[in-house]
Amino acid sequence: MERPDTDRRSSVTETQLPNVITVEGQGTPASFEITVDGAIEMDGAVASEEATIVSGTTAEGTVEADVQRFRFSGELRDVTIVNRGGLGSEGVVDPEIYVES
Repeated sequence: MERPDTDRRSSVTETQLPNVITVEGQGTPASFEITVDGAIEMDGAVASEEATIVSGTTAEGTVEADVQRFRFSGELRDVTIVNRGGLGSEGVVDPEIYVES
């Protein structure tokens, strides 16, 4: 039985979903919703991300001190952040959002 070629699978995903958005928690709970005009999927999901929902062109979930990455095609249409953790020492601490095209 042959083992799947994971490098080939990764390169297909990268070709079909060439853009990456990363949501990096800053130590306080926050909810997020990301909407694109193409397809979106989690990139390298782990157990702590099981509550993240990806449906059609939208991904939503929560972060605190973890990092969640998504691959997507098309354009980024909207990112909404709701801070649930209150204030840090310098005011509201929202997650960092990074987009790589």
